[in-house]
Amino acid sequence: MKTILNVKVDSEEKEKAKQIAMEMGVPLSTIINAQLREFIRTREFSVKLEPRLKPAVEKELLKMSKEYHSGKCEKIKFVKSVEKARKILSSK
Repeated sequence: MKTILNVKVDSEEKEKAKQIAMEMGVPLSTIINAQLREFIRTREFSVKLEPRLKPAVEKELLKMSKEYHSGKCEKIKFVKSVEKARKILSSK
């Protein structure tokens, strides 16, 4: 049986959470239900101060860092002005 849970939250936070859930392709209620089930299962909750990178992004950054430090910087472009950086970014 489903029930309604009324919770007061900051409207800006709700909209941000709703947007992230939408980007993930799930309704916000699914996120909230999953968190409630996890809380019930583990009887704990955690708060993290820093966001975590997706593993694929972290792996790519580590790879690029190794390339940079080894002198093989094919993917990394160095520019001396903001205008040049904008031109490179807008071309992609």
